[in-house]
Amino acid sequence: MRCLLIAGSPQCSSEFIKTQYKSGDYVVCADKGYEFCKKAKITPNLIVGDFDSNKEKLPHTAEIIRLNPVKDDTDTLSAIKEAVKRGCDEFLILGALGGRLDHTYANLSLLLFLEKKNYKAEIKTEDETVRILINTNAVLENVKGKTFSVFPFGCESVEISYNGKVAYPAQNYEMTSDFPVGISNVFLEENAEIKVNRGNAVLIINNNV
Repeated sequence: MRCLLIAGSPQCSSEFIKTQYKSGDYVVCADKGYEFCKKAKITPNLIVGDFDSNKEKLPHTAEIIRLNPVKDDTDTLSAIKEAVKRGCDEFLILGALGGRLDHTYANLSLLLFLEKKNYKAEIKTEDETVRILINTNAVLENVKGKTFSVFPFGCESVEISYNGKVAYPAQNYEMTSDFPVGISNVFLEENAEIKVNRGNAVLIINNNV
């Protein structure tokens, strides 16, 4: 079951949320994410948070989990764990980039958390799609002309190969965390494959051609 998880980034767009919602999604809001969900006129299944930033009256139609503000897990991580308990194994996370840099970094770390548990997950905005790749092959379709970047994430280095034409080819190339050589590459064909031979990589695709 796919979880559409809406977090509270100030750059989140309710109109964009509407385009990403699919019938059958299990909709979870993390704290302020409910404000965007309400504006998008989508009924959530679950709302999780300490509600220190949410200003909306919570609905009676959704399950509500109130968290202690003094906690180790972020509201979004708590929401993910609750969604997993309810059978979700795929995550599309919206409202997770932009605003405070520490919140953005924490949300990228959640992709690593999910990938290590073998759940499919990505963060998406109107402009970008972000995934974590761990010792895997990512097969990508309809990407010609899109800009992408690959960096080590949560590790010192990764070994990368690109299959399919890209502006800056790489085969068994070691990228280190202190040298951002993986920035601003371009897909030159409709289909491509990014192979992570070793380590963890963050893949950022610019959705605008």
